[in-house]
Amino acid sequence: MILSNYRYITVEGPIGVGKTSLAKQLANHLGGSLLLEGPEDNPFLEKFYDDIPRYALSTQLFFLFQRANQIQNLKQIDLFSCLTICDFLLEKDPLFAKLTLGDEEYRLYQQIYDHFQPLAPVPDLIIYLQASPETLVQRVKRRGSPYEKNISEAYLQQLSDSYTQFFHHYKKAPVMIVNSENLNFADNPKDFNLLIECISQMRSSREYFNYSI
Repeated sequence: MILSNYRYITVEGPIGVGKTSLAKQLANHLGGSLLLEGPEDNPFLEKFYDDIPRYALSTQLFFLFQRANQIQNLKQIDLFSCLTICDFLLEKDPLFAKLTLGDEEYRLYQQIYDHFQPLAPVPDLIIYLQASPETLVQRVKRRGSPYEKNISEAYLQQLSDSYTQFFHHYKKAPVMIVNSENLNFADNPKDFNLLIECISQMRSSREYFNYSI
């Protein structure tokens, strides 16, 4: 499938893996529009990383309502006439909730999620970026976001494991699984071009891009 046939591409992966940067590059390269998460708009996020048990529910509900509203906007876009690049998949939202909420809070969250969850379009392609927790920590520190300064490696390990399990069972859309450990899409055009070539040559619903030095 050539890239010009795609109309809705989602880039996903754990915090710090570079999904937003890659989404912007893809939109620029392919002439598409962007639909991006806005973590900096979440007033609970910085407090969450300081005290996860206390602020997990408020943080998660803010993200749920924010993403649900974005998906509603996406449904109004004519995906047959323009390409949209998104840096989140709404279905991954419960992944974070299950990781951080206690049992009773998670049951409450799940009830709210089931009630508000919009019917999101299924992506034509999901690019799932992976990297080791050590690399994720380095990348998070490098970008220097104030609300991310207290993210622990242990949390990123749990998050990475949850993403791996989620996409192991995910079947709704084609997935390109990318080991980004030795890749720098933002600063190395060669890496980005290799990814584009790999995507353009996809022949199955699940493929791997594992580049080693």
